[in-house]
Amino acid sequence: MLVAVLAAGLAGCATVYNLPGNVPLGAALADTGSASDLPDYQDDVLLALSFSGGGTRAAAFSFGVLQELDRARSGVSGTKTLLDRVDFVSGVSGGSITAAYFGLKRRAALDDFRERFLLRNAEEGLKTRISLGNIGRALGGGVNDSQFTDWLDHNLFDGARFDALPDERRPRVWINASDIYNRTSFVFGKTSFDALCSDIRSYRVAEAVAASAAVPLAFAPIVLETYPGGCAAPLPRWLDQVRKDPNAQPLLRSYAEAQARYRDGSMKYVKLLDGGLVDNYGLSGISIALLAAQRPYEPLSERQAVKLRRILFLVVDAGRGITGDFVQTLEGPNGVELVSAAADTAIDSSVRSSYAAFTALANDWNGKLRRWRCGLSAAERSRLGVGANWKCSDVSFYIERLSFEQLGPERAGLLNAIPTRLSLPAEQVDQLVAGGADALRISKAYQSFRRGL
Repeated sequence: MLVAVLAAGLAGCATVYNLPGNVPLGAALADTGSASDLPDYQDDVLLALSFSGGGTRAAAFSFGVLQELDRARSGVSGTKTLLDRVDFVSGVSGGSITAAYFGLKRRAALDDFRERFLLRNAEEGLKTRISLGNIGRALGGGVNDSQFTDWLDHNLFDGARFDALPDERRPRVWINASDIYNRTSFVFGKTSFDALCSDIRSYRVAEAVAASAAVPLAFAPIVLETYPGGCAAPLPRWLDQVRKDPNAQPLLRSYAEAQARYRDGSMKYVKLLDGGLVDNYGLSGISIALLAAQRPYEPLSERQAVKLRRILFLVVDAGRGITGDFVQTLEGPNGVELVSAAADTAIDSSVRSSYAAFTALANDWNGKLRRWRCGLSAAERSRLGVGANWKCSDVSFYIERLSFEQLGPERAGLLNAIPTRLSLPAEQVDQLVAGGADALRISKAYQSFRRGL
């Protein structure tokens, strides 16, 4: 009881928060037209990756997948690998660290990511001890504020801003956080920042990654400021249509309502925490794009849709192993265990349903895409530059979830025992990297995709 009273007193005098790091959209950029966060690279392959949350263990497991992609030659000349053909990468929490670094450095990320992040102690600047002071900070907004952002900026991202992730260059990167007021995903990209009337190009990559990994209580929310009236370009028309549709999908509706609130002035600040709270696979963004599609080929462009022959979407899942021993005693879980167990339960239950929903949605879209292609008239095919040997049905879609379980019970048990921390021993890091590479190598969907190239 005394501890609770002291903690309450500490919370009353210890307010922890982050200052907004985004700036208004400049006048020259105020009418930039429709927003797009999806890649528009027009070749015959679409290769997309989604990296789950899970601290350094997720970052290492997803890094192993990148290494294995770089071992697979692609194209007649054999000078490129599949890593060069990654169009799109989405990341959550620990997975967003790998996604952002790969997006910035591409193949060069393979040279030093292990040393610059995976083997480093990213917790060195964080307050991690359980103490009265930290309990007070947790109750006052979060134990840590900008420490992790600054660590990432100085040690990994070198001050990079989103303008270092240009739209015309592979891969397109999505970093996912959770908007805890609107209870929906927040994707760091042009669409959401246009709704804020804010400039995504000048925003720090490190701050977006820190938002994606901001575990409740351990971190104070990352804050964005809205600038209503700061831009004249209207929101996409489909957002208003969704808000007026009583039968709209709940995922789509919550996203549309959030975008409207960013723009209309009803929210002064957006508060962001760990993306895993809403979607630990980073699938909400692409699911929303598919649900919002007005035409059968969307969210692709027409020319992109007719050229495609192979689509591979890999969900790289580092999982969240079962922890704690409170089931062996009548007492417990204690306060810390209770918060952790509640968050893990919510995240695990949501990812199972989100993956099943995404798979069904993607397969339905694949059918629509095939029917649209086969329904094109001769004039439309000519307009889109379709050759004489083009086959409308020649488009294959593969979805695969890569996880520890694919490596067998013994190895999966070993990897699941590794904690979801931001600091791991080198031996465990290398086990996870090797696990990611092996999970991809033995994937049947991946093997089929490669045979089709």
